[in-house]
Amino acid sequence: MSKIKLRVRIEKDGPEMTIAGRYAWCFKRLKECGERGCTPIERPAPRWSHYVWVLRGLGLEIETITEPHDGPYAGTHARYVLRSDVEIVEDCEVPA
Repeated sequence: MSKIKLRVRIEKDGPEMTIAGRYAWCFKRLKECGERGCTPIERPAPRWSHYVWVLRGLGLEIETITEPHDGPYAGTHARYVLRSDVEIVEDCEVPA
């Protein structure tokens, strides 16, 4: 079994940092979705809000947009949009 490990750079000349595991998974989903953003409904994972909280703590700007949804459990859900300009410097898998 392996886990995702990323080395990223915030802004063009900003510092590099390493993101690993589920936080890296979450970051990659946000990066892939771009301006459209993504939701836990579209990309299921157990702790989206925590992953986003940790990534924000690393200095990434991630917007939360509250959206309504219908169905038997109508209510609202979050759409997360990565707003920071971040470059993936290295993307690899490492043994878990």
